[in-house]
Amino acid sequence: MTTPNTTQSVKILAVGAALGSVRDLFAKIKSIDAKHGKFDCVLCVGDFFGPLQDASAHDGTQDECYIMQGNHPLPEDVIEKYADTGGELCKDVFLLNKSALVTTVQGLRIACLGGIYNPDIYASSEAAPGFASPFYTAHTVERLLSNTLSKSTTGQNYSSLAAVRDSASSSQLVDILLTSDWPASITSNSPAFTSSPMFSVTGSPRLDDVIRKIKPRYHFAGGRGADPPVFWEREPFLWEDEGDRITRFISLGAFGSERVTGKKERWFYAFSIAPSGPQAKRPFNVTKNPFTDSAIRPHKRTFNTAESENFIWGNVEHVEKRSRTDGPSGEKTKPPSGYKCKRCGSSEHLITDCPERTRPPEGYVCRICNVPGHLIRDCPTRHPAGDVGGRKPKEGYLCHSCGSGLHYIEDCPVASQHPSRPRGERAKKGPPKEIGRIKHLIVSIGTECYLTLPKGQIIPTQSAAAGSNISLVPGGGHVLIVPIAHQPTYTTISPDIAPPIIEETEKYKSALRNLYAEYGAAAVFFEVGRLSSKGGHAHIQAVPIPRSLQDKVEDAFIGEGNAQGISFEADTDGALEECRGGRHSYFRVDLPDGGKMVHLMRPHAPFSIQFGRQVLVTLLNMTDRLDWKACILSEEEDKTDVESFRKAFAPFDLSL
Repeated sequence: MTTPNTTQSVKILAVGAALGSVRDLFAKIKSIDAKHGKFDCVLCVGDFFGPLQDASAHDGTQDECYIMQGNHPLPEDVIEKYADTGGELCKDVFLLNKSALVTTVQGLRIACLGGIYNPDIYASSEAAPGFASPFYTAHTVERLLSNTLSKSTTGQNYSSLAAVRDSASSSQLVDILLTSDWPASITSNSPAFTSSPMFSVTGSPRLDDVIRKIKPRYHFAGGRGADPPVFWEREPFLWEDEGDRITRFISLGAFGSERVTGKKERWFYAFSIAPSGPQAKRPFNVTKNPFTDSAIRPHKRTFNTAESENFIWGNVEHVEKRSRTDGPSGEKTKPPSGYKCKRCGSSEHLITDCPERTRPPEGYVCRICNVPGHLIRDCPTRHPAGDVGGRKPKEGYLCHSCGSGLHYIEDCPVASQHPSRPRGERAKKGPPKEIGRIKHLIVSIGTECYLTLPKGQIIPTQSAAAGSNISLVPGGGHVLIVPIAHQPTYTTISPDIAPPIIEETEKYKSALRNLYAEYGAAAVFFEVGRLSSKGGHAHIQAVPIPRSLQDKVEDAFIGEGNAQGISFEADTDGALEECRGGRHSYFRVDLPDGGKMVHLMRPHAPFSIQFGRQVLVTLLNMTDRLDWKACILSEEEDKTDVESFRKAFAPFDLSL
């Protein structure tokens, strides 16, 4: 891997929303590059796609081009292309994840928060939404902040999991941030904005929190603060706690927008930036930092503010927050002269205060249920449940990690265990790997495989163990055996590399059996070997059960299988042989007595990847543990389980 040159300046061209005018945009970029380049990369903010054109218009003559989600859902064919390629829509054009962090070969850290803020949806969603939703949620922001703590480098390839543990960064600071939204506080302390009454802005307060943590040196926004987007460059401001680190905010006009004021808004911005080095000279027009100025911080509530219980622990009714458009006494601010609400045409209020705002415009049809009469945020079918409790995908969608059509990849329990192929990573080049937060769950790293506790294990531990006596093994004992090299299933491993992987897997199984036996438990192993064009990563789940139940495991799988139309093969060895080379998807169980059970999945026949978990939680009389997401513990509790299990497993650990 080439060491990044962190002192050489990187030449970047940032452009505004294409709004579907993709061919024209790339032609213009080519012209700018020929005249002012050569640019190292192009960053596109805001809405890139339109109804008629797509990214295939790019002819590959530019350097890497990064695009993002703007104010609207992405087209289904774009989402499918993203799932197939991990982000590369066509040659050198990469779609960034909603909560992406990219580290370029020069060492620049570029963060992206795609979508827009909606207070009604931000805290209500149970999972980070995908590209089919125009909104980001608390989960999206949480993932972004988590990603900024990883050391991510383009082209980085972890040959073992030992490097994963050391991949955490000590700083969340980024060089460039791309968003569609404006931060709520960005106009504060800005003389330039107060003298420009041509548009009003109600930004995202949640984006303020992100900026306080990652302190970008450049922040480009797609112009959601105005409709149509306008160009506005704020005066730079400093972060005194970071050695007078400078932040510059630039809102870009849309390349594809029509002229509204007689001239086209400036839609591009060229600049050079070095990944590190001495701070630039303090600008002459620097202002107070709008995100740290005490004048804009909300006042803390006094003890007498609440007449009832505490906000966190009690049932206290929320006091309605005053809008940024409210006056000091709570009255609504009058719009500037000549302003007309774009929703109802009134000049008496801003669009943010429009009484028609909650009603869909004429001709509006909900994108989810295709029924008029309500906005997408009010759709009664907005969150139909899939097989793991998250949203159910549209017909034809397949999870990129496990191939299931019953959940999105962000809800996939298999994807959540992928340290080697995280969501949003490309297979060969392009945006770098974004190592997730599962590295703290890894308990043993061998030569060919590693052992990790899953998120939301079956066995209740820590704060979830109250009233349960099932946890026999320290730390719970539910673990995954995962090959370090990417393999879709164990039966698809190439014969020339399979023997050491199979051998080490069997050694881990034997070590776990011995560990479980020390604590009066027996081992049940199961594997979902599902083949799919979308890929996947082989892993075997190991679950300890009380020894008193070990003779009931086979009957439990047969009984639950009969209820779901799942049958097991009489000749298990022959069935496994039939699967060699990827000829069949399968489900395999290793019983406590050493016997095996194999189910061959039939084409188009439904099979839930939660089948193994469902059987065991029923056998253990813990059906409330079926949904793995409902069983997730805090990272601190996970770490406690990891240390407890690692200590107990040490005498049997083949990696030591």
